[in-house]
Amino acid sequence: MSSAPHVIVGAGPVGSSLARILAGDGEPVIVVTRSGSELGGDGIRSIAADASDPEALTRIASGAAAIYNCANPGSYTQWERLWPPLGSALLTAAESTGAVLVTMSNLYGYGPVTEPMTAQMPLNPTDHKGALRARMWEEARAAHEAGRIRATEARASDYIGPTLPAASGLLARYAQATLVGKPASVFADPDVPHAWTAIDDVARTLVMLGRDERAWGRPWLVPSNPPVSVREALRRLSAAGRRSRTATTRRAAVAAQDRWSRRPAPSRSGRNAVPVRCALRGRCHRDRADLRHPPDELGPAPRRDRASMAGTSVVVRPAQRARGCDVAYTSRRASTLTCV
Repeated sequence: MSSAPHVIVGAGPVGSSLARILAGDGEPVIVVTRSGSELGGDGIRSIAADASDPEALTRIASGAAAIYNCANPGSYTQWERLWPPLGSALLTAAESTGAVLVTMSNLYGYGPVTEPMTAQMPLNPTDHKGALRARMWEEARAAHEAGRIRATEARASDYIGPTLPAASGLLARYAQATLVGKPASVFADPDVPHAWTAIDDVARTLVMLGRDERAWGRPWLVPSNPPVSVREALRRLSAAGRRSRTATTRRAAVAAQDRWSRRPAPSRSGRNAVPVRCALRGRCHRDRADLRHPPDELGPAPRRDRASMAGTSVVVRPAQRARGCDVAYTSRRASTLTCV
């Protein structure tokens, strides 16, 4: 335990879990959000501030042991506008205060892969989201290598956990339908294995990265359970939900997801166990399956094989069809979906 505070930017599922773990270890914690909403708990202080203001963030982080970037600034369409000033402010605050900069990131920067992901794999983004996060890490690493800051980054797959709202996680979104006995509309092939990362594992990884100087100067992948298909995950959630019949739907979803996140993954996917529809939401895109796998040191993971998406059924919603968005199969592979 130290007297230097730990500054957390963002109070979403990851930031909140991180704050409680650090406070539970006896560390003083400052949580920075625009609203300044209180998280509650001994040792946690909330401050309302614009974290993209470098002067304000530097004042708040003065004397801090570490700054944790757990922010999620708006929707994907806003990232290009909101992330650069926030990333710049974080770098400035870390350099001015000497605090370790620990960034929570994702796997977008790797782009499509044909083998299990590792932290050492080169970044090869193919969309604006991945390119933006890759650029942010390269800037932080360059500052670290120049001796201006101490920086590290954690990367995780799709989140699971009882505190995760449906808007923040694919599985939480799918579970809303599954737990009331309805078919779940999912992206791409529901039987392709997929890595899921527990929120508390993400937070504990961030704690270790901030404390251990051996972690600085490079990225890390958050340990995840062996890959599980969406269908199998929903089957297990459905089974757990049936044991929560006396709870409300919302509470049942939380309880079921908590049970599922604590179980070991099965060796094989269970097909046809729960009704699942593959759906394209919004505009049609090529290859909507953004498949992610844990690092090979955590166990084998199957390769991403686009041919495995053969025969995927797709539901085009009425709103899409009204915009002239339809599905044209030029082969049996779902990656050839186009809008006509």
